[in-house]
Amino acid sequence: MAKQPVNPGAEPSIESADETKARLAGPSARKGQPTPSRRVQEAANKRPLVPDDRKLAAKQARAKSAEAREKARLGMAAGDDKYLPVRERGPQKRFARDYIDARFNVGEFMIPVMFLVILLTFFPDPSVQTYGILALWAFFLVAIGDCIVLGFRLTKKIEAKFGADRAEKVRWYAAMRALQLRVMRLPKPQVKRGQYPA
Repeated sequence: MAKQPVNPGAEPSIESADETKARLAGPSARKGQPTPSRRVQEAANKRPLVPDDRKLAAKQARAKSAEAREKARLGMAAGDDKYLPVRERGPQKRFARDYIDARFNVGEFMIPVMFLVILLTFFPDPSVQTYGILALWAFFLVAIGDCIVLGFRLTKKIEAKFGADRAEKVRWYAAMRALQLRVMRLPKPQVKRGQYPA
């Protein structure tokens, strides 16, 4: 038994010869030109493995590499996790950095104090040199005590904010950052003095 058309009342669509030619040529074919074969299209898309001008290619590669390095440097200075080393990543490390940068740390003045003591050693008076060395040792003790206090306070704040079971150990990390001059820290401080994180 022959199948009946779905819509018997509709007129059959007949395509003219020009319409068939235009459909087969496709949108990429140019008017008045034959459609390029597959081999011709692949040959047009091929690129040489070794560029013709090696000096230009090397210059472009160096420029691209320099741009990527500059982008990574700016990202690290801004504290973007994408460009930070693994030990610097995460919300807890960001919280620790912001807390340290907002705080007045005794240890960040270690380099200026050491430089001052070195200058004092050039004085011919031995008592001046002795007092300078004693002052340096006293400063070391105060800085270490300040780092210990910082570690305890920061650990409590991180445990309160992120939970005691998920808190990371940040005491050593905090001490190393607190002993650096503010302008020399990486990532760069993102908060002002006294602007403690919530």
